[in-house]
Amino acid sequence: MGLKYSWRFLALVFMVVFPNFHGLNYAEKAPKYSFIQEATSAPEVSFYDYIVIGGGTAGCPLAATLSARDAKVLVLERGGSPYTNTTKIRMENVISTLTDDSPNSISQSFISEDRVPGNRARVLGGGTVINLGFYSRAETLFLKEAGIDEALANESYEWVEKKIVYKPGAFQWQTAVRNGLLEVGVLPDNGFTYAHLNGTKTSGTIFDKNGNRHTAADLLEYANPTMIKVYLHAVVHKITFTTKDGQRPKADGVIFYDANGGRHIAYLKHESNNRSEIILSAGAIGSPQLLMLSGIGPAARLRSLGIKVVLDQPMVGREMADKPLNGLIIPYPTHIPLSLATVVGINKTSNYFESLNGFDLSALSGSGGAQPQTSNPSQEAMANST
Repeated sequence: MGLKYSWRFLALVFMVVFPNFHGLNYAEKAPKYSFIQEATSAPEVSFYDYIVIGGGTAGCPLAATLSARDAKVLVLERGGSPYTNTTKIRMENVISTLTDDSPNSISQSFISEDRVPGNRARVLGGGTVINLGFYSRAETLFLKEAGIDEALANESYEWVEKKIVYKPGAFQWQTAVRNGLLEVGVLPDNGFTYAHLNGTKTSGTIFDKNGNRHTAADLLEYANPTMIKVYLHAVVHKITFTTKDGQRPKADGVIFYDANGGRHIAYLKHESNNRSEIILSAGAIGSPQLLMLSGIGPAARLRSLGIKVVLDQPMVGREMADKPLNGLIIPYPTHIPLSLATVVGINKTSNYFESLNGFDLSALSGSGGAQPQTSNPSQEAMANST
């Protein structure tokens, strides 16, 4: 489930994350990600040029880029590592991982106030660890409307694609989906392309040919390992601010707790000559939530919750909406191989038609306990119209 505009936001993130990556040495990879540690090892007080709250699809590449520019960077991630148990992020376990509602799962289920169920990531790498792995660039019109340099955006896309994006193989079911879309008039046939184009196309996937998922956490290989620290199971309590007479409050630190309940404070370095920033990349739900917990949001709402108002911002947490999804589940009498969405149809309103097949989808109906099936004759194919 994706929040309205979330896919466009990712396209924008790729643009702003990599404004100056041209000088990176691709051979200088972080050795075994030694900079990723549990938050229990964090000092009680520390200082950084940049503090990134949320190590997800935006946070990981942003932190890597900043560290490569010799800035001291801290990443605070409330979840664990996707590398701890890589079987969970293999293709055949997509559904069972997404619907796992155990306390330590990497996918956290929730129900909105208007009773819409959903899932949000709780792991380093964010949504790229639990989604269906479909990759596409943003539409050109969006880049123009946002005032983003298209050439620089394309270079940024390539930076990501070199590390985590793959051209999918030919799958029998996906081929049938493509032919069906063309037959019903989802035209033209754009073939294989990363570009966002109306019609039917085959695009990239973050699963390699062996079924291994590659996530935004892999982009940390671009980081300077001596300039970055990533703490796992670090739950941010609030952002702290300093205020001067007649001036707007300025963020200066973050209070977070480790898995044992230990309290830590990370501050911005004062000698950073305005380079220092706290960057909130905790997702479409987590970011406004943390702003409000820190005192930024609708003043009346904050006061009703006993939160001291730092800055009255009535629109924080507003105008959020889900893109509608309609699913069609088709029981299939014979075995079909697993495949995820690689062929899509895009209409003039940018709605997607996509499909996956070969999975047991019983958990999606609320019955729980979904397990991957690769040989059961009652396997199902699913076609989604979004």
